Amino acid sequence: MAKLAAYTKKRDFDRTDEPRGKSPAKKQGKHKLRFVVQRHHASRLHYDFRLELDGVLKSWAVPKGPSLYPKDKRLAMQVEDHPVDYASFEGNIPKGNYGAGTVHIFDSGYYEFSDTDDEKGFLKNWKKGSIKFRLMGHILRGEFALVRMNGDDEKAWLLIKHQDKYATDKPYNSEDVVAEPVKSAGLAFKSGLPPKPMLTKLVEKLPTGTEWLYEKKYDGFRILAVHDRQGTYLYSRNGKLMNYLFPSLVDEIAKLDREVCLDGELVIEDKDKNAHFQLIASGEPIPSALELHYYVFDILRLEKEAVTAYRLEERRDLLKLLFKRMHGMKVIQQVESLKGDSEDVQRIAEDNNWEGIVAKEKDSRYLEGTRSTSWVKYKLRHSQEAVICGYTRPQGNRDFFGALVLGLYKEDQLVYIGNCGTGFSDALLQSLYTAMQRLENGRKPFARGTKVAKEKEVTWLKPTLIAEVYYSEWTKEGHLRHPVFKMLRDDKKAKEIKTEEVMGIDKKEETLKVGGKTVELTNLDKVYWPKDNYVKGQMIAYYEEMAEWILPYLKDKPISLHRFPNGIDQDGFFQKDVDPDKIPGWIKTVPIYAESTGKEIDYIVCNNKQTLLYIANLGSIEINPWLATYKKPEKPDFAVLDLDPNGADFGEVIRIAQDAKKLLDKIGVPAFLKTSGSTGLHIYLYVKAKYDYEIVRDFVQLLASILHERHLETTSIVRDPKKRRGMIYLDFLQNRRGQTIAAPYSLRPKEGATASAPLFWEELKAGLEIKDFNIRSMLKRVKDKKDPWASIWDKPVNIKQALARL
Repeated sequence: MAKLAAYTKKRDFDRTDEPRGKSPAKKQGKHKLRFVVQRHHASRLHYDFRLELDGVLKSWAVPKGPSLYPKDKRLAMQVEDHPVDYASFEGNIPKGNYGAGTVHIFDSGYYEFSDTDDEKGFLKNWKKGSIKFRLMGHILRGEFALVRMNGDDEKAWLLIKHQDKYATDKPYNSEDVVAEPVKSAGLAFKSGLPPKPMLTKLVEKLPTGTEWLYEKKYDGFRILAVHDRQGTYLYSRNGKLMNYLFPSLVDEIAKLDREVCLDGELVIEDKDKNAHFQLIASGEPIPSALELHYYVFDILRLEKEAVTAYRLEERRDLLKLLFKRMHGMKVIQQVESLKGDSEDVQRIAEDNNWEGIVAKEKDSRYLEGTRSTSWVKYKLRHSQEAVICGYTRPQGNRDFFGALVLGLYKEDQLVYIGNCGTGFSDALLQSLYTAMQRLENGRKPFARGTKVAKEKEVTWLKPTLIAEVYYSEWTKEGHLRHPVFKMLRDDKKAKEIKTEEVMGIDKKEETLKVGGKTVELTNLDKVYWPKDNYVKGQMIAYYEEMAEWILPYLKDKPISLHRFPNGIDQDGFFQKDVDPDKIPGWIKTVPIYAESTGKEIDYIVCNNKQTLLYIANLGSIEINPWLATYKKPEKPDFAVLDLDPNGADFGEVIRIAQDAKKLLDKIGVPAFLKTSGSTGLHIYLYVKAKYDYEIVRDFVQLLASILHERHLETTSIVRDPKKRRGMIYLDFLQNRRGQTIAAPYSLRPKEGATASAPLFWEELKAGLEIKDFNIRSMLKRVKDKKDPWASIWDKPVNIKQALARL
């Protein structure tokens, strides 16, 4: 490639690991252009600054390294073009080779043009000797310029940082911030991306009850702080790096002697705790009369361990222990729960003119990137985020502009929601006007025919800036009444800005992409467990997270639905037959002949997560599979002995199950135990579809009879409930064609949202309680413990041999 001729000529690729310079295939259409800064410790230490342009990396050697201080004008000597794949090169260039020494990546990311709309225009400006661009890296961010110096040497340029919120106010030395490249790996963010915060839902009134904790709703920016061996990084809620806005917070977190990921709100406030949120977007330094505080209310990771599956109260305890190790912290503050019930808390908030209150369930897990009903917010003052789409001319004595023209997104279309002309200081009017001037484009972003107040006076903008405003109410036309400017936000994207609707019981519909299929989810906020205040959305989330543990026990098995569309306090119903024409085409169904009706029944077969979630969305709290597959409907995979207390003491149920284990061990039968999730215990035997139902049932009946003979006073094998009151029923009749039983890990329509939990036999002892295995505890359990049934597939039962040992 002619562009890389100079690069190739200088290198012997048999002696260096540098890329050979084969040009990658050119991407079609628009794509992000890369930049990289490599710290090159050769005969002299310098930094190589490279921009992807025209299919290569345009490169400059910067002896002192890039600077974030606008008064620094760093010499940058243009060198030969490098191949694009050089952007990822790190390593040692051996002695005797051109550029011999060590190369490390100092910073990398993407860049955008500031002085042109396309690459062609930018390349033209480069040839003229002046380019302006925005860097989006981990260290270098914001506006920069490269300007060729006047003189005989056309290779000499100056690299200059423009004054913006990413700039520093003092001389800058790249060597002071030399670190390993940021990969967010130290705390095991598997996606390789910054963590995402758990979000709240808006409610009309505060939830009540002892299961809730209350916190002040702070007026600031949500910040996730990561501190590990890679360094210290502050991320906004949409993953933007905020380090250079708040260096004092970075300095305090960097003093921690533990690797952590913290969640909190960054606030600028006065001595009376009044927030000055308009100053946040500008970052530090802040006026001397104000203070910067990072109010920490949660922890996602501690050392190498993710703690998101811990209960909120447990995570709070970890935070308290962590804060005891912090000494002399001025910026970092721990959030304390408010004392009193919901009425007391609301009274405190109103007396202190707070914006609102956040309520969190004590048992809630931290669901990254999820808006959950376990965390809700109640606002004393209405506020709404909006996209700034234009501004009107100033009136009277006001300078710069009159009002902001606001919009938000509905179904991917910008919709006009009114003008905001109050809430601006003189300084804010000027800074906003300066920011908006750069975005003027003369194009109205709303649909044709949209009426906008004072439209003839409007200067239209590219819709990228985001404002947050207070308002009194929404009008019938969908406009904000009495909007007052609150702050300019830099922590969200324009496409995210939608109306924040108050959470209702029967609304909220979503779609979920799973396995390439779209699952329609409805009524996610409907309460399914009233006493526990668990909603349908939490049930679906449980099955989504537990799918990998449940699905092996459902494979190829017909499913009977036990539906509770109005929650467990209302009547539920069983459904076996489904109409294949009325369900999504990707749902697998199988017709199976039913002797009771003389007809074929279309059963759902659940072999994947998307089908599991579809079943859950139907309100089927329980997942009830056959014991056999549809492929071998007469030969079950499992045999089951169901120990049903029928009112008997659960301690005696435990004793009977322990005796059953001794019996099964004696005859060499591998057995597996689980709670029913209701009141009893299930003992499973894997028979691997080797026997028909009659043989399996007779074998389990024999086991039940032996146990009954040993415990005549406490057990029964009589089916009629009236004849076995207070006796433990040893149910062997589950082992029949078409019978179903709650799958391992299935939820049950019982108070506490209990689950049918596989157990180790060692856990079968006094003190075992079924209520301890529930919608909240099971995910943590499967992550913390080995699978009690991991070996079940390796241990099929040989009934013939077992009978010979009896």
